[in-house]
Amino acid sequence: MNMDKKDAYVEKLKAQLDLWKADIDKLEAKAKKATAEARVKYEERIDELRSKWDNTMDKLMDIENIDEYEWEDLKTEVDKIGESFFEEYKKLRKKIEKR
Repeated sequence: MNMDKKDAYVEKLKAQLDLWKADIDKLEAKAKKATAEARVKYEERIDELRSKWDNTMDKLMDIENIDEYEWEDLKTEVDKIGESFFEEYKKLRKKIEKR
């Protein structure tokens, strides 16, 4: 049972990571249209989002390879990273779209 739950979580996380990657790419495309000064700031924030994406991807690999009874500890950490990513993404998207 616990393994089914873990597998479902891994699949859900993989799908979420794919969406996040697409979201980051969209922000990057919009940021390229900004003024040079704004673009530098946006790119720094986009780099931070990519770092969180990379971190989450690393944790996903850890979850895939960890014991079925220990993975939930990592799940909590990954969920927190995901919440942080989403908040940062929303803020940056709003700034880029506002300009």
